[in-house]
Amino acid sequence: MKKVAGLILAAGKSERMGRPKALLPFQGKCFLSHVLTEAVESNLDSVVVVLGHGAEAVLQALPEVRPRSVINPGYDHGQLSSLQCGLKHLRATRLDGIMVFLIDHPLIHRGLVNQLIDAFGSNDRSIVVPSFGHRRGHPMIFGSELFDELLATPLDRGAISVVRKHAHEILHLEVNEPGVLVDIDTPEAYEEHIVRLGKA
Repeated sequence: MKKVAGLILAAGKSERMGRPKALLPFQGKCFLSHVLTEAVESNLDSVVVVLGHGAEAVLQALPEVRPRSVINPGYDHGQLSSLQCGLKHLRATRLDGIMVFLIDHPLIHRGLVNQLIDAFGSNDRSIVVPSFGHRRGHPMIFGSELFDELLATPLDRGAISVVRKHAHEILHLEVNEPGVLVDIDTPEAYEEHIVRLGKA
């Protein structure tokens, strides 16, 4: 089995949400504790949480995160800065890939994670992306052959520029999981996808 580490990106300011997305109530836990639990209980080799804005508040609320946490001092430079921060932390580890989790896409579970790992391990594609209804979702896997490129990509271009450049190398794994598409970035989205469905 290929060795894949998990990177949970939870460093942003949550400006549109108005409060830390990592700590939003979800299924008796919160976004971050749920995603972390599912990642840790999956077949990932290791899991790192990248924090930034309000890091101490998150660590006080969730002390179990501290041993796995890395602080991104440049979190205000965007999501790619957190991916690069986490990737640098993992570079000493011999890995075949990283799975990138976004904290505003919490509707994931360990079965989905393992499905993606299995797909990555059974082919030679450099990127694996879950899709639902032929629409691209999260989390996604980047192969180790892309690590240097991800680290060298200008922050204002984002990881999406790497995805687009290697579009012909992507495995779009169609899954029966509509949650891979759900981006909870605003109070309205939280109300629609969490509160109304009784998942808070």
